[in-house]
Amino acid sequence: MVRIFENVDISSRNSFGIHQTAAKIIEFDCNDELSEIFRLHVAGEWMVMGGGNNIVFTKDIEQTIIHPRNCNIEVIAENSESVTIRVGAGLEWDELVEWAVERNLWGLENLSLIPGKVGAAPVQNIGAYGAEAKDCITNVEMYSPQTDNFITLAAEHCGFGYRESVFKHSLKGRVIITAVEFKLSKVENPKLNYGDICQEVEKRGGATLRNIREAICAIRRSKLPDPAQTGNAGSFFKNPIVERATAEALLAEYPNMPHYPAADPEKVKLAAGWLIDQCGLKGYTEGNVGVHSRQALVLINTTGDATGAEVMAFARKVQNTVLEKFGIEIDTEVNIL
Repeated sequence: MVRIFENVDISSRNSFGIHQTAAKIIEFDCNDELSEIFRLHVAGEWMVMGGGNNIVFTKDIEQTIIHPRNCNIEVIAENSESVTIRVGAGLEWDELVEWAVERNLWGLENLSLIPGKVGAAPVQNIGAYGAEAKDCITNVEMYSPQTDNFITLAAEHCGFGYRESVFKHSLKGRVIITAVEFKLSKVENPKLNYGDICQEVEKRGGATLRNIREAICAIRRSKLPDPAQTGNAGSFFKNPIVERATAEALLAEYPNMPHYPAADPEKVKLAAGWLIDQCGLKGYTEGNVGVHSRQALVLINTTGDATGAEVMAFARKVQNTVLEKFGIEIDTEVNIL
């Protein structure tokens, strides 16, 4: 079923709670409806929006917003060691994680409680606690309005990196992700060597899938604000990846600085939240925007009245303060529209 809304206040459709107006929003339940949607209802520019969880709107949206609502999960292959599933782009991500944990399938549990839709997972290559979506993605299915065709792109061609993919670059604005295929393991494979996961899991009796999921949910709830209560877009900044020499120089001055291996052995990943905290900004507010008091990576809509312009001005202040103190540039993780 296709539903069309015009001149919509999208404050309830983005997790930061920013008041802007969308000229047109089109929701669809079935992938086969996309051809008709673009033939009859989309005259100019368009964009895809799922849960609106990783977006800061700075202006009204004139493009037609395409909103997937296809939520099916289909098993497409299975053997003694793994199950491969095709998941509709409109399903809530955490519903997929719960589905996998209920069936004792490994791979997604460390990504528990990440807000957003399944279709956004490959775009951002979402990640947390030592795991990323790319670890389990095998294929991404999409629709091309230009050619009126459905395309399947294998994971190795998706350009996955740290919060990166081709869907943020060469394919941005060209395709609509309709489904994602994941290969999940029947073999136990706990990843507990990140942060305080191991300690939290042991408190619950050991490394079962359920215990890992519950531990990560508890950690996230203790550190991160609920968007239903306080507007936010999750992690606002990426953890910077720097040259090893830069990291070593900083460690000489700040021996307790958190740091992690990067994909490139000549580089090191730093914790943006720690850098912001060391600048004295955790819990700092200015006008309608602030840094969350428990997780400095997260900017919040403190009053519910923040505008996108206010948010971005505040974000630039945070970036400049970190740059002045550490000589490190921290980039935004959110999409800015």
